[in-house]
Parts: sequence; structure tokens; C-alpha cells
Amino acid sequence: MASAWDDPIDDSMYDADEVEGGAWAPGPYGPDDRNGTYNEITPMKSAAALAMLDLTRPIRTFNLSETLFNGFPAFGTRIYEQKLAVSGYLPPAPFNGEILSDRPWGVNRMTHHEERVHTTYNIGSKINGLHHSGVGQTFYNGRRGSDFARDHGTIEFDTPTWGPPIVTRGLLIDVLASKVAAGTDVSETPDGDAVLRDNYRITVEDLEEACARQGLPSFEPGDVLLVRTGWNRLIRSDPKRYTTYSPGPFMREVRWLARNRPAIVGVDSWVFGCIDPKVMGRTITPTLPLMLVRYGVRAGEGLRLEDIGEAKVDRFVFCHAPLLAEGATSSSSPAMAIAN
Repeated sequence: MASAWDDPIDDSMYDADEVEGGAWAPGPYGPDDRNGTYNEITPMKSAAALAMLDLTRPIRTFNLSETLFNGFPAFGTRIYEQKLAVSGYLPPAPFNGEILSDRPWGVNRMTHHEERVHTTYNIGSKINGLHHSGVGQTFYNGRRGSDFARDHGTIEFDTPTWGPPIVTRGLLIDVLASKVAAGTDVSETPDGDAVLRDNYRITVEDLEEACARQGLPSFEPGDVLLVRTGWNRLIRSDPKRYTTYSPGPFMREVRWLARNRPAIVGVDSWVFGCIDPKVMGRTITPTLPLMLVRYGVRAGEGLRLEDIGEAKVDRFVFCHAPLLAEGATSSSSPAMAIAN
């Protein structure tokens, strides 16, 4: 089987029958691998990323996660619902949270607050596991869903198996800024902020133009590549539009991004890839299984790229520690960018 990294950089659609028949197995890192391009983040890769920082100058940190709230816009039946649980006193009515006790504890009258949360790790800002999306029952490295799906979650690929927290080089490909500068393919939010057009298909040429405009270095294995569209600006101002459309890359762009073996390719829209029906045809978000199953590259979705974009921070140290939950298919713990 030809190496995945030798795939033509084009829009050709994979044959689902062939994939389910084993065409993409074994994966690029051998038949027993479960971590994909995270293998590219070596101790020396992490050291080189940290060496980007000038410790004689001030350091800035950026949270790459959106703030969750009740009613956060999300795909399908995914929800975020949080209620307050109170112990030790009665909040003013009406109160629809949970009262654990209306009396304080002990002679010191100890009281406390906590939360009750109903949600999924696949909401808001998250890093998808390699088994988050597949082709039929086929997932990364030829593993079948029936082999690892259980009531509580999955017994392979879950977040505790991802390894230690990652520290690597991050690069922001600011397509939004490039398009705003060119005055093309941009629309507005109700607040007047710029975003890419609804369902705009980001092309390889768009990515190359943004990289050239920013003077970004060549991509290297183990990098984290983040593509900014501005789409997160709609989360509160127009949540229906936010989940109805999504600008992003398609098959050619995924192959172009994946060929340098990045650890993660992330976007600030709710789904990875352009979902224009005219672009997808009869397929449904084929970009996600291509990235995860074929290349073993994790996809970041809904990442908050606003702050680093506005600060013009396009190269940084990227850090992420997954939320360790047995069986979890993705991690919603925040990633962080560190830069001068």
C-alpha cells in the first residue's frame, strides 16, 4: 500500500467500500499504533517549541477555548446544561437548581456550591480523538467500532490513551485576515464583525496566500496548524447561523495540510470542513474521516482563535492536556498558546 503521505493533493473522494475493506490499514505508524501523528511530538520537538520563547521578554498566554453556557449552539442533540447545587442556605426564589441542604454544616456553619452538568465532550472547543469519526465501522488503523464500543464509551483510543500532555509549535493560518485585507469572500455578523462567507470553501490557494502574507515558516511534522475563519464570532450573535453553515477546507486542502504530518489541524467553526452541499455532493463531512482515519491527524473544532488573531500571534507554543475520562471520544479541556 502506498504511504498516506504520497496521496495526490486533489478533491478525489475515497471509496467507502475499499476503506471498510482495509485499504487504509495499516496506518502510517504501523499496525499497532493508536496515536497517529502525536507520534511526531518528540521530546526534542517540544524543546524546540519552547526555545521559540525569548525569556528576557514578557510572556503572554492565550486560552484557546470558548466559554460554555446553557444553550451553547451545537450539532444535533448535543447540549450543555449546568445547574447550581447549593448546600447550607436557601437561594432566593425562584431557584431551579438543586438544594443539597438548607442548613450549614458544623458549628463553623460551613456552606458550599457545586454544579450539576449534563453535556458531551464534543461541544464547544474540543480536540477530537482518532475514533470520533469513521467510515462505516472502520476507524483509524482499521479498527472496527464493534471491537471497542461499550456502554460507558470506548475501550480503545479514549483520552487516557493519548499519552502525556503535548507541547509543540503552533501556527495560526489567518484566512480571515487575508480575506479582509483583500476585500473578498467576507460577510458580517449582526454585530458588524467580519467572518468568512457562509459555507465558504477555503482553498489551498487561500491557505498559501495567508501563509505568504504572514511570512509563516514551512510546516514541520508535529506542528499544530490552526485555521482562522472568524466563525466563532456568531456563537452569541447568531447561533442559528453558526450551526447552519461552516466555512472551511475540503478534501484537497485536508490532503495539503496533512502531508506534513501535523499533530492537530484545528478550526474555529463548529465542524471541521466546508459543509456547502454544492461542494460535498452526496457526502456528509468527508473531511473529518479523511483527516482522522486516513492520516491519523486529530481535528480541533470550535477553537477560540479570536484572541491570538487579534493579537497577531501566529507562531506560538501550543499546549494541551486531554481531559482524562475513560471511554471519552474527544477532549473539551482547553488548549493554550504561549508567546512573547
